[in-house]
Amino acid sequence: MPASERAVELATAAAQAAADKLAQDVLLLDVSEQLVITDVFLLASAPNDRQVKAVVDEIEDRLRDMGAKPVRREGAEEGRWVLLDFVDIVVHVQHEEERIYYALERLWKDCPVIPFVDADRVRAAER
Repeated sequence: MPASERAVELATAAAQAAADKLAQDVLLLDVSEQLVITDVFLLASAPNDRQVKAVVDEIEDRLRDMGAKPVRREGAEEGRWVLLDFVDIVVHVQHEEERIYYALERLWKDCPVIPFVDADRVRAAER
């Protein structure tokens, strides 16, 4: 069974929040067939610890406005790899070095990608 509508809605909003804070390589993976604990992984990276934290804060703010709060938040103090567990989705915001080293997208390569297009880029292209 594919990811729930609510999970896709939250993941898309989180991805846009990450993109709004200039996260790089934003990727949504439907892991619902592989895991029973969540439906979607959001992977994003940033070039430094401060940017990782800014992306995480924006995602939390955006999803809070949608009525979702993380049940778990790990790695926020270090700012190298922050994990936000919203139950339906799990967000991984990593420093570029951790993203390359751990290569989560390679570990989950058999999972379908959920399409995401940065709305700001679409608007800029239309001008």
